[in-house]
Amino acid sequence: MNILQKIFTDHYEEIKYTLHPRDTEMENIEKMIHCGDPSFGGAMYHCPHCGNFKYVPFHCHSRFCPSCGNKYSMERTASMTFKLINVKHRHCVFTIDENLRDFFLKERSLLDCLFHSVASVISRMFFELNKSKNFTPGFIMVLHTFGRDLKWNPHIHCLISEGGLSDDGLWRNVHHFNYSFLRSAFRTALLNEMHQRLGDPFKQIKSLCYSSHKKGFYVYAKPSSCDPETAIKYIGRYLGRPVIATSRIDKYDGSMVTFHYNRHEDDKYIQETIPVMDFIKRLIRHIPEKHFKMIRYGGLYARHRKTDQQLHKVISKQKRPILRNFNHWRNAILSSFGYDPLECPICRHKMEFLELYFNHQRLSLEELYERSMSRSRGKRSSA
Repeated sequence: MNILQKIFTDHYEEIKYTLHPRDTEMENIEKMIHCGDPSFGGAMYHCPHCGNFKYVPFHCHSRFCPSCGNKYSMERTASMTFKLINVKHRHCVFTIDENLRDFFLKERSLLDCLFHSVASVISRMFFELNKSKNFTPGFIMVLHTFGRDLKWNPHIHCLISEGGLSDDGLWRNVHHFNYSFLRSAFRTALLNEMHQRLGDPFKQIKSLCYSSHKKGFYVYAKPSSCDPETAIKYIGRYLGRPVIATSRIDKYDGSMVTFHYNRHEDDKYIQETIPVMDFIKRLIRHIPEKHFKMIRYGGLYARHRKTDQQLHKVISKQKRPILRNFNHWRNAILSSFGYDPLECPICRHKMEFLELYFNHQRLSLEELYERSMSRSRGKRSSA
C-alpha cells in the first residue's frame, strides 16, 4: 500500500459521510484504494527454468491512481504521437481569469465551453490567413484542472500544427501566431459562451473580466516551435497524469500531510503542510465526471474528418511501433522504472503466463501458489 492509498483508507468513512463526494469521486477512490490488492484477482506467472512463481495483482485503471494514471498517460502520449502530422508544432496554454474558476467547479458542464472557445479561435486564426483557401490546422486540446499547489485552476494545453491544409489539398506552413488575436478572441469567445449558458446574472462577472483583462486572457507558448517528438514530450506531461505523484508527499502523520512542489512563477521549492481532509478535498475535486473527455482533437486531427491522400504523405510512419510497445504493461513498467516485471528474480529468465484469477474466487496467496503448482505439474506431465 502506497502512502496515498493509506491516506484514503484511513479516512474512508470520513470522506464518504462528511465530504459527500460525487459518485465518480467515490468510484475512483475505491478503485485506487484496492489497486494491486491480491484478493481482487491477478495473473500467475511461472518460470520454466527454475520453477519459481510470481503473482501479479490486477490494477484499477483509474487515472486518479498514481501508478495507473502514469500508465494511462504513457499510452495516450504514444497514441497521440502516432496521430501527429510530421510537421512543426506549437504548444500553447490558454488560461482564464481567477474569478471564473469557481463557475467551472460548481457547474462542471461549463468545462465544455473551454474546449469550444479554444477550438473556435484557432480555426478562426487560420481562416483569417487565407479565407479563400480555408487552411485547416491540426490541433489537440488537453484540459488540466490543477496547478502545482493542487488548487483548482482549469486551463487548456493545446498542441497546434504550424501550418494547415487547404480545401484544394495544398499545405501552407505558418510560423507566425497572432497571440494578440488569440488572447482577445479567446476571452470574448469564452465569456460569450458562458453568458449564454448562465444568463444575465453572469453580466457583472463578464464586465469585470473585460476591465481586468483589456488585452485578453493570458495565452502563451512553450516551446515556441518544435518537431512532433519534442512537442509530445512537453504536452505528454499533462495527458491524464495523476493529480500528485507519491514522491511529492513528504510526510503523513494521520492528521496532517506535507507535500512539496516547485512554484510555477519562479520555480522556487515550496513545502506545504495542510490538514489531511483539506489535502483530500484538493485531490478529489480534480476527478472528472464519468465519460467526460479530457483530451479532444480538432481540425485535421478530428475523428470525423476524412484524411485525404496528400495528408497521408506527411504523417510519420515511424510512430506505429511506439504505440504497440506501450500497450503492454510490461513494456510500460520497463520504460518507466527500468526493470522487467516478468524477469525471474532467481535465475533472470523470462517468466511465462500460467493462469488468471478473478475476485470472485477470493483465494489466499498460499492457495494461489498451490493451485498454480498443480497446474504447472499438469502441463509438464502432459508434455
